[in-house]
Amino acid sequence: MGSQIVGKQSIAFQSAVYIAGSASVVGPKEAAGPLGEWFDIKEEDPLFGKETWEQAESEMQNLALQKAAEKAKLEISELRFLFGGDLLAQLTATSFGNVEAKLPLFGLYGACSTCAESLTLAAMSVAGGFAEHAAAVTSSHFGSAEKEFRFPLGYGSQRPLAATWTVTGSGAFVLGNRNGYVRVSGVTPGKIVDMGVRDNMNMGACMAPAACDTICQNLLDFEREPQEYDRIITGDLGTVGKEILLQLIKDRGFDIEEEHMDCGIEIYNPETQDTHAGGSGCGCAAVTLSALILPKLRKGTWKRVLFVPTGALLSKVSFNEGQTIPGIAHAVVLEHV
Repeated sequence: MGSQIVGKQSIAFQSAVYIAGSASVVGPKEAAGPLGEWFDIKEEDPLFGKETWEQAESEMQNLALQKAAEKAKLEISELRFLFGGDLLAQLTATSFGNVEAKLPLFGLYGACSTCAESLTLAAMSVAGGFAEHAAAVTSSHFGSAEKEFRFPLGYGSQRPLAATWTVTGSGAFVLGNRNGYVRVSGVTPGKIVDMGVRDNMNMGACMAPAACDTICQNLLDFEREPQEYDRIITGDLGTVGKEILLQLIKDRGFDIEEEHMDCGIEIYNPETQDTHAGGSGCGCAAVTLSALILPKLRKGTWKRVLFVPTGALLSKVSFNEGQTIPGIAHAVVLEHV
């Protein structure tokens, strides 16, 4: 196998890597949004029949992985590795949610970029011949995220207009070296970018510089113009982050305004759902990828997409100690087969 290194920090897979199955699991607010009809599993109970938000998030991952394997026509036992993560301390949702899967697990934390991080590593394991099939799973939950990073829901704190709404959802993806319907042709892992933002209620501003850095590096590494992608899709910048991103990229000599869309803007209806700047959380990009983006690639409506989930790398400790909030973004190149 020859070198798969492209440019400064990208990889172009020589061996085919395909998405063989995907699944999305969401709560009631997401089911009531613009993408509601396309999600696989929609639960009216935000607790998913459990006693805590964290247990609910674990159950979402369990359901998503089972459904993705089913759609890939595989037993979970046929998967070699599982790459997964969530927003909670010690990856609580992932650890408890995948006990019954009994798979070798790589626990990941990329904040809201975890969907792309897990897809990147799963694709590398398949392309490198280390696994015939590998899975990626991630999740977030509005209740557990508010408790982890902001205030318990019972506190009733007021959210500023720049704030985003953490998506209650989980997405799972089965990758393999054959029989897939969308190809993962390359990846551009991102770097940590810290512009000194300290506002934990404005995730878009924290993450937009990292999204800009990764998107521009992908274009440079693959020697492409923005127009060579049908869509350049960020994970959860929301309306505030989108505006910042478009200007930052113009300052770097590229214009992606025509190609850009954001999962956080697509998933909720701003007129009826009161989500302020849009959606966020690990589940935001993951369920939008499964329900909206992959079907369009499968049908050939889009031929090539750059999928760029973004993450804010803060913890409640770092924030309360006055630290800045660095961002990161990972890019995955998806192509119609």
